[in-house]
Amino acid sequence: MQLDDFDYVLPPELIAQTPAAARSASRLLHLDGATGALCDRQFADIRELLQSGDLLVVNDTRVIKARLAGRKASGGRIEVLVERVLGDHEACAQIRASHAPRAGSVLLLGDGVEAVVTGRDDDLYTLRFAGEANVYELLERHGAVPLPPYITHAPDAGDETRYQTVYAKTPGAVAAPTAGLHFDAALLNDLRMRGINVASLTLHVGAGTFQPVRVSNLAEHRMHGECYSLSQETVDALRATRAAGGRVVAVGTTTLRALEAASAAGDPVAGAAETRLFILPGYRFRIVDRLITNFHLPKSTLLMLVSAFGGMEHIRQAYRHAVAQRYRFFSYGDAMLIDRAPESGTLTS
Repeated sequence: MQLDDFDYVLPPELIAQTPAAARSASRLLHLDGATGALCDRQFADIRELLQSGDLLVVNDTRVIKARLAGRKASGGRIEVLVERVLGDHEACAQIRASHAPRAGSVLLLGDGVEAVVTGRDDDLYTLRFAGEANVYELLERHGAVPLPPYITHAPDAGDETRYQTVYAKTPGAVAAPTAGLHFDAALLNDLRMRGINVASLTLHVGAGTFQPVRVSNLAEHRMHGECYSLSQETVDALRATRAAGGRVVAVGTTTLRALEAASAAGDPVAGAAETRLFILPGYRFRIVDRLITNFHLPKSTLLMLVSAFGGMEHIRQAYRHAVAQRYRFFSYGDAMLIDRAPESGTLTS
């Protein structure tokens, strides 16, 4: 497949710069993957679109304040985006600078934070932070919310709340699992009262989710790695749901990717691992029946994933419809509920 197969025209004014007034007040486009039928709804309608016995699986990763402004000891201005915390005093990060820093370079970040560049692997640098405080503590004190590059305003107090799911628990993400931003506590409680079960996993979303695909032939693309963890409790809930004939509903592409990675051998397996799973049309999904997701960037790996799940032509039609109906796009935008296309499932599902 070619990169241009996943392009579409998006008017810039449809890129949401701020979230909806209330979390569950966004719009929802429902796509039937079997027929391609589309229905315009409100996100709060998810109550009626799910049913008792369904299992809603969410990603409980917590976004860290991963962006740090600073300068090199030599004086040049830099910006650091922590990609992954490796230990109490070590992290890997992207660095924007006029000249790439070399190993041994000292970086002065935030309000008095000092870090030393200890290595580099492709576009990621390894940093060693000085002082007694661990990396998470330093970022919380001195960092800023790492809003996506297409959001043009500087992060403020509102972003610290709204660019975080209400169930965020495990720190480590540098981008929000944005499909989950539409849920508030009242909606989740209502779903539980209706017999819809909720389970969680953790996948720390990396900055690589925003990196452009740089090859035309997608067979040559190298997917960025992300760490995930799946508990035995969630695995048991998945098995019980399947055995009872319920549907597994993934909240977000990150949740779907973790579930599919954990199910690579057939049944889901508890544990922690890193995944570089790259999902393209033709992929056979093992465990997820429905996907709640936002609208994704042209030519992105996330658009490729939803095209695999809902059917390539169905997704094209859905995105044309969303543009025509003035849906709001990307992280702070509106949502889709996609029923998996029959040809995208396993032969035994």
